[in-house]
Amino acid sequence: MRLAGAFASASAEHPVVAAESTIFSELGLPDPYNREALNRCRQAVIGNGAEFALTAVLDGVATVGVKAADFDRICGPTRKVAERDIPVAIAQGWDYGATTVSASLALAAHAGLRVFATGGIGGVHTGVEQSGDISADLPALAKHRVVTVSAGAKVFLDLPRTLEYLETWSVPVIGWQTDEFPAFHARTSGLPVAHRADTAEEVAAIAQAHWDLGGGGILVTAPVPEPDALAWDELIQAAEEAVRRADADGVAGNAVTPAVLGHLASITDGRTIGANLALAENNAAVAAQIAVAISSRQV
Repeated sequence: MRLAGAFASASAEHPVVAAESTIFSELGLPDPYNREALNRCRQAVIGNGAEFALTAVLDGVATVGVKAADFDRICGPTRKVAERDIPVAIAQGWDYGATTVSASLALAAHAGLRVFATGGIGGVHTGVEQSGDISADLPALAKHRVVTVSAGAKVFLDLPRTLEYLETWSVPVIGWQTDEFPAFHARTSGLPVAHRADTAEEVAAIAQAHWDLGGGGILVTAPVPEPDALAWDELIQAAEEAVRRADADGVAGNAVTPAVLGHLASITDGRTIGANLALAENNAAVAAQIAVAISSRQV
C-alpha cells in the first residue's frame, strides 16, 4: 500500500495515537463541533505525551499523520472510507476519503502504530437476523494488532450481540477503570466487561501478552466523563424515538447511524453532542497514556 504522512513508517518505541477522520468531517459532528473535537482530541494526545496521527485518504494517497494545514479540508465534505474502500479510494484518486474505525485500524497497523482512539465502535445492528448488518469495525478489531480506545458502542446497536461477536473472535474487551460496558453517551449499558484495567501500564502488559501469543486487536472501553453523560433511562427513550424518526424518513444502510445521531441531538437539545465531544477527548487522553506505556515496554 502507498502510504504518506509523518507516521507512514513508525517504530514501536515512539508513542503515537492514530485517529479516524470521519468524526471530524461533515459526516461526523456538525460544524463547528467537528473542528472543536479535532482540536480537543489532538491537544489531549499531545498533552499526555504522545503524537497525534490523523488518518485519511487525500488525493488518492492513504495518509497516516495528516498535516495541520489540511485540517480545514478534513472538517469539510467527504466520502466515507471503510477498510474495504481503501484500495478503491487509492486507485480512483479520491480527493478526500474520511476513514472509519475499520479503515483507520488497517492504516494504523500498516504504519506500525499500536494505539488508536475513536469515539465509539460500530457493532451488530438490531434486527441482524433479517438484515445481516454487522459493522466492519468488529472484524477489523479482531484482525489488526492495535489497541482501540472507545466509549463502547451506541445504545441503538445490539450491545449483547456486539460483545458476543468480540468474544467469538477472541478480542479482549477491557473496561478502563470500570467493570461495565459503556454505551457511548451513557457510562454503562448494564452489561459486564470480561476484564478491567485501572492503569495504562496494565493495558500495555495485556497487549504485550496478547501479541506475544499471536493475538490481534484489543478493545479498551472508557466511559464518557460523568459530568457529560446521559442517564441510561433517558438515553434509551431518546434513542427509541430517534430510531423511529429515522425509520419514518426511510433511512437505510450507512446513512442510519448519522441520521439517528442527528435526531438524538435534536431530542436531547444538543446534550449528546456535548457528550460526544467529552468522550472523544477522554478517549484520546487515555489512548495517549496507553501509547506511552506501550512505548516504554517496547512492545
